[in-house]
Amino acid sequence: MLQISRNVNIPDDEIELSAIRAQGAGGQNVNKVSSAIHLRFDINASSLPDFYKNRLLNLRDRRISKEGVVIIKAQQYRTQEKNRQAALERLQELIKTVAVVRKARKPTKPTKNSQRKRLDSKTQRGKMKLLRGKVVDQ
Repeated sequence: MLQISRNVNIPDDEIELSAIRAQGAGGQNVNKVSSAIHLRFDINASSLPDFYKNRLLNLRDRRISKEGVVIIKAQQYRTQEKNRQAALERLQELIKTVAVVRKARKPTKPTKNSQRKRLDSKTQRGKMKLLRGKVVDQ
């Protein structure tokens, strides 16, 4: 059982884990041992609350297919068990990020004093730059 929060869990039978051969260099071992893990999690068929489902489906993430299936491939470690743990942790983090509701931004205006200070500094800077001009002899 994958623990998302205190009252949200994902049963193990909803997460499909399969061992595959890892890509890349690894010598003799990489061709005969299936140490990478391919995780598949169907959002629509899961027991997650609707809030989580909707937020996950609206998320623009390349790990989520059009059909609503989360696909994670873990092949960082040499052992299958560590890759399995890494894939589950990545799924857990993905779902936890969806649960965070961002605070609405309140548009603010600069104060009158800050506006005045800004304009004063601009005119002062402009006067300084005028003094850099060519000197005309009379």
